[in-house]
This record gives sequence, C-alpha cells and structure tokens, in this order.
Amino acid sequence: MKYCSSCGGNISRIVPDGDNRERAVCDECHTVHYKNPLLVVGCVVESAGKVLLCKRSIEPRYGYWTVPAGFMELGETMAAGAARETMEEACASVEISHQFASVDVPDAGQVHIFFCGKLVGDFGAGEETLESRLFSEEEIPWDDLAFQSGRFALQKYFEDCGQNNGVHFHELRRAKS
Repeated sequence: MKYCSSCGGNISRIVPDGDNRERAVCDECHTVHYKNPLLVVGCVVESAGKVLLCKRSIEPRYGYWTVPAGFMELGETMAAGAARETMEEACASVEISHQFASVDVPDAGQVHIFFCGKLVGDFGAGEETLESRLFSEEEIPWDDLAFQSGRFALQKYFEDCGQNNGVHFHELRRAKS
C-alpha cells in the first residue's frame, strides 16, 4: 500500500502509538490501515459414502483436485461461504452440518476453515472447475491434490467417518531453505 484509501496521502510503515507492530499509517490523516488474514472456507461434501472433489481450471494448481473452497465474502457466515463456494465450483447444493477442521497458513496470510456437508441433488463443473466427481477414500487422487489444507481436511474427515468429533487444528509453514 502506497497511498491512503481515506485521503490519498502517502503511507509510511511505522509502529503506531499503543500498538506492538509496524503498520501502514497515513502521513496526512494518520489512519492506520490494518492488513489481517483472509478466511478461506470449504466443504467436504458427502454423498453415498463418497466425497465430492473438483479439478481446478484456474491457477494456482491448474488441473489438480480440491474440495470446494474459496475466499469468504463480506456479509456471509463461514458456513454460508462454504455452501456458496460449493455451488460456484461444483454446481452443487449442500446441507452444511458442522465445522471440523481449521488450518492456519501464516505464510499466505490465510486461515482455512472446513465444514462437513451432504450433497443435495446433482453436481457439475462451475467456471473454476474442469470436472467434478465423487470419490471413495480409496479412489481419491492423493498425489494430485491441489493444497495441503485440503489434504488435511480429507484425512481428518475420513478419520472421523464424517462424525462431529470436534475441530482439528493444523498449521502449515513453508520449509526453510
């Protein structure tokens, strides 16, 4: 950020009074511009003992499989966001049951939240999806999953057998070279 979204003034990186870390602060109006983590919400969608995966038609990870997930929008709940992402990516309505996994991804400035859900009706491929398909645990293309957080969610889903056994937490960090 170079310019203030409130007044257009120049931005400096300083520690504001009463704060404990460097922030983007306007030199003119002194507005503090906070940059906080983004929420990614997703759903492990079950139907007849299988889970719904989508093959990505966009980067990052074009051509890899993922659970339906994406960035939460303002004005929606986490569960509503997971249901919306499922509709957008898999053209599928889902009945959300419970939150079951949370993955901190501090290097990307994100938190990934996963819900369990039941497929309601048919499914297809949305604009960001090459194809969508139901997989049993044994059929999942584990080596072709797009994201580590989705892999974690699927592993915990199958460990729990889709039951509400609480929320599983995980942190992903880039390997240090």
